[in-house]
Amino acid sequence: MYSTRLLEHFQSPSFVGVLPAPAVTVRVENPVCGDILQLSVAWDGDTAREAAFQTKGCTASIAAGSALAAWVTGKTRAELATFTTAVIEAELDGLPNESKHAAVLCLDAIKALLRA
Repeated sequence: MYSTRLLEHFQSPSFVGVLPAPAVTVRVENPVCGDILQLSVAWDGDTAREAAFQTKGCTASIAAGSALAAWVTGKTRAELATFTTAVIEAELDGLPNESKHAAVLCLDAIKALLRA
């Protein structure tokens, strides 16, 4: 059902936590399933120097949060603006149809981050 890569992110997530101020932290929620993703980013000018996440949700959402924080690190705001759900799906070697909401949650977090 889940790829090996997705299960690795779920079982041993990277970048877990909340970064202290002056990092920017955003919180997004899927109102249908109740999954919550909190993403923190410490900026160095226009570049995400460090990222961290916390997720309350299903296996796919936790794995997606881990993959998202890893992907965000080192990216510029312009690069973040190109983010699509396909990025997370590729980082996790795919998502089953019933778990695609996890990639949407990540997209919502990036949009919120760029507005913050």
